[in-house]
Amino acid sequence: MRLGVSISLAGDETAGGKDYVTGMGLAERTGFDSLWFFDTLGRGSFRPDPLSAMSAAAAVTKRIEIGSCILQVPLRHPVELAHRILSAHFLSEGRLLLGVGAGSTETDFAAVEADFQSRFRALAEALPIMQSLWRGETVRNVNLTPLPSARGGPPILIGSWAGSRWIPIAAKRYDGWIASAHFTNIATLKEGVARYRGEGGGRAIATNIPVNLTVDSTTLSDDDHFDLRCGPEEAAVRLAKLAEIGFDDAVVTVSTITEEHMAAVRALYP
Repeated sequence: MRLGVSISLAGDETAGGKDYVTGMGLAERTGFDSLWFFDTLGRGSFRPDPLSAMSAAAAVTKRIEIGSCILQVPLRHPVELAHRILSAHFLSEGRLLLGVGAGSTETDFAAVEADFQSRFRALAEALPIMQSLWRGETVRNVNLTPLPSARGGPPILIGSWAGSRWIPIAAKRYDGWIASAHFTNIATLKEGVARYRGEGGGRAIATNIPVNLTVDSTTLSDDDHFDLRCGPEEAAVRLAKLAEIGFDDAVVTVSTITEEHMAAVRALYP
């Protein structure tokens, strides 16, 4: 199982852009396999725009994969979004992993006056439009004329809940499935990845895994939400459990941007 990381700025009012970019470089230097960015609007803490952050990450790293988990497609116009994604894909030289979804937080939609109820239809309509544009086809009298190195666009990973009808769609039409581990118990994660594999799905990724290695260790039951709020030994056991369930990637969230801390988290799953 590959181990990825997302850097959280929540609660750190002194952080600057340089600190954030330094953390991107540390993710690669300490051996993480991938670097991920979330997509939120005004939920009480600042997160940089994911595509802007992914482009910055592409500029300061060389080998690490760069992903979104997940980009809320219905919040944007598909043609404009396709252009921005293609730009990040071009800058990353093929390292981009595009995690997309319909979104699940109504306040994000209210902020941009988008229709929350039609978000799944909007996602289903937008993805083929963007793929056509990445192939160099003309859509709505627009042709993005992608350069050969970026033509076709990035792999698309569908972010959805384990009970979602989108799991078969992710397996049959796209390149992977993303599950939010923090908001899901182990039993549901098992069920979701089993459904995905049963539909012939490829890459399965569990994201949004909080880390706090100073908490007293306890054993998780199948009814508990998955996290790494425990000691290092228990955290290693939990990650191994996630691999046993069948996930190809686990993405942890760190809020301490130091080489020592990030190296300690990376060492949990060699």
